[in-house]
Amino acid sequence: MQTMAIQIQDDYVNDFMSYVNNHNDSITITKDKNLEYDPYFYERKKKLHQIRNDVQNGKMRLLTQEESDAEIELFFQELENN
Repeated sequence: MQTMAIQIQDDYVNDFMSYVNNHNDSITITKDKNLEYDPYFYERKKKLHQIRNDVQNGKMRLLTQEESDAEIELFFQELENN
């Protein structure tokens, strides 16, 4: 069995559902809760895992809260000066 994500044009949903109902012995439809809450869930998940791996491998530095606050403050000061 294979799992796929599909996108269906709004005006084709009824035809598609008729097809699925006629082939229900071969096709099962389930809703993915993650995609209901966030249509980009899996893309974001992949990116976050990559960031985590980069931090763990030393490719990216993870800032402390204080360092992050200082960087943001510096950024806003630079915006105000320009």
